[in-house]
Amino acid sequence: MTLKIINAALMIIAIFMGLKQGWAMLSGKSEMIAMFGKWNIGKTGLMVIGATTMLSALLIIFPKTFIWGNFLMAAGILMIICLHLLDRDLKGMAIELPFLLLNLIIIYLQHPLKG
Repeated sequence: MTLKIINAALMIIAIFMGLKQGWAMLSGKSEMIAMFGKWNIGKTGLMVIGATTMLSALLIIFPKTFIWGNFLMAAGILMIICLHLLDRDLKGMAIELPFLLLNLIIIYLQHPLKG
């Protein structure tokens, strides 16, 4: 029971962060445009990544799409980590790493409402 509560809290954090960052990408916040611009990802690409991030956050909510949502979110985070590593930006990579681990922990603990 305690693990289910912890996992539910971790899921809420992941969903909130996914929606928050996805919206920042989708709406074209200047920080996101600057970060993705250095990797030659334009506004349209940023909007697609933002929409995918928001979709993955919403998919995590439902037990039937839980794994797909976590997979999409982890893949997006892994892409950003790889882009940081291409620039030899270890600080940027280190910032993203806990979010990747969060998704992996949530997958390991499974959906709290799963029967």
